[in-house]
Amino acid sequence: MPIPATAPARNTKSDTDPDALSVLNHVFGLPGFRGAQEEIVRHVTGGGNCLVLMPTGGGKSLCYQLPSLLRKGCGIVVSPLIALMRDQVAGLLEAGVKAAVLNSTLSYEEASAVEARLLAGDLDLLYVAPERLLTPRCLNLLGRADVALFAIDEAHCVSQWGHDFRPEYIGLSVIAERFPDVPRIALTAPADDLTRKEIVDRLGLNNAPSFVASFDRPNIRYEIVDKQNAQSQLKAFIAERHAGDAGIVYCLSRAKVEDTAAALNKSGVEALPYHAGLDAGTRARNQDRFINEDGIVIVATVAFGMGIDKPDVRFVAHLDLPKSIEAYYQETGRAGRDGKPSSAWMAYGLSDIVQQRRMIDESTGAEAFKRVSIGKLDALVSLAETANCRRSRLLGYFGETPAAAKCGNCDNCLSPPLVRDGKVAAQKLLSCAYRTGQRFGAMHLIDILVGRLTERVTQFRHDKLSVFGIGADLNEKQWRGVIRQLVAMGHLAPDSEAFGALKLTETARGVLKGETEVMLREQVAGARIRSVRTKSRRGDIAPQIAGSGGAANPGLVGALRAWRSGVARTRGVPAYVVLHDATIDGIATSRPTTLAGLRNIPGIGDKKLEHYGDELIALVKAAG
Repeated sequence: MPIPATAPARNTKSDTDPDALSVLNHVFGLPGFRGAQEEIVRHVTGGGNCLVLMPTGGGKSLCYQLPSLLRKGCGIVVSPLIALMRDQVAGLLEAGVKAAVLNSTLSYEEASAVEARLLAGDLDLLYVAPERLLTPRCLNLLGRADVALFAIDEAHCVSQWGHDFRPEYIGLSVIAERFPDVPRIALTAPADDLTRKEIVDRLGLNNAPSFVASFDRPNIRYEIVDKQNAQSQLKAFIAERHAGDAGIVYCLSRAKVEDTAAALNKSGVEALPYHAGLDAGTRARNQDRFINEDGIVIVATVAFGMGIDKPDVRFVAHLDLPKSIEAYYQETGRAGRDGKPSSAWMAYGLSDIVQQRRMIDESTGAEAFKRVSIGKLDALVSLAETANCRRSRLLGYFGETPAAAKCGNCDNCLSPPLVRDGKVAAQKLLSCAYRTGQRFGAMHLIDILVGRLTERVTQFRHDKLSVFGIGADLNEKQWRGVIRQLVAMGHLAPDSEAFGALKLTETARGVLKGETEVMLREQVAGARIRSVRTKSRRGDIAPQIAGSGGAANPGLVGALRAWRSGVARTRGVPAYVVLHDATIDGIATSRPTTLAGLRNIPGIGDKKLEHYGDELIALVKAAG
């Protein structure tokens, strides 16, 4: 790796602080470590194994990239997605690191050339797909190479209890068996105890320390709204809060992805679909446009997103309920990787719970797996229904105690919902469900409660029941909220044998007898959440640029972005690989007029200074 003469050479000392900090600065242009990064780098460089859990955007990559540069040999990174490998390697090459990939996109000749470089000691980092690593050819190759470490990225894929299980990851246990003396570092975003235990067991990390960073992403504003017309709500959300921003919209089905993308385009939002039903070429083109262009919205199934390094995704929206809090956290975490204010928005309704429960009930999984899946779904529904701080509930799920009871940057903190005694409403609803034989869905029950003489109501003579019209004090929207919350509390449940029907559970008895307290949340009418571009009660949640002396020059920001786009097109890499937005903001704020001043901007390492320094200084001077 072409580290400048002023930077120290690689070494294998256990006390690596001075070298690690110097390489961090010279290669990556960063002035210091964040959180536990330094401790992790020291541990792995010294030959130790470990499990690292950090939020998306928390700096996991540096935890294996730096030890790979500091240890003798090449760091082998197991990565599940081609897009992730490609973008990380592009960024490393820009920083002057000798990096390469070994995956199915390479021809035989190209793969042979990479293998030759590995054996010759001409690589610092090699990214390998798990399927490729497990082949006899690749294992024999690694046995003959000088390997610095193994990094297993997205390690939650090894767990059947995780939200993104991949069978090929199970085979990675061979790493510990074949290479017991090479340090292993497994990395993932937050995971529950079951998932963590399986990662440790399968990857042979039983005696290794776990480094668990805070899972809080204070720059992300969490908001969950009652689903009415999801597409219209989404269009209003984007128009009011994120016009012109890059974003990801998640839908459960391919058809809904297509419909939503078409609706957004019709409303003037440039949106592209992404799902497994599209041909590979279309998927690749749409993903490349999202990564390389500004302001593109991708509408996707959950097949999209893992490993996407795009730092300036300003919002992630869900039109359907994810399967678990882990999935929700992982997906929403793709917003605001650069630390700037961003949104996690979800439209949620009773149909989401019914659909997810039916999918679990109809799955071919073992009963134990179904029980765990239902427990995970219930936890997510509780997050959606809570009247308290969503961030506190989210962090608590992962075992983290938040610094404050209220974050000041979620919908419940910014516009607190009313909480009222809902015992009488709950009794009316449960009685209605019981007296109709527990064979009908939400809409029919609401028709009876509000006294609506529909064809079905009269057909079944439900207008003759004592519960007919007893709920006229609430409107349809309010009753939908009552039903949804009673399902969330476990007093009502979807009937797996009668599609759409709601039946009473054992706990409903206590509600009907008046022995169980029922508190219901009700959103304040007309409540509006401010744009994430404004300041929250916690102050400006965007990261501060080191050395900034004032506001960024808007004209210079525009000029730098235009220059970056041109360089990215010429080099065939994403714009953020050339310079991150935070680096552009730092330049536009400090306005350095010398190379030495530019070198002090975070994100400007020696290679970027060498490649782009003169052009950047010229842009600063031209902007005055």
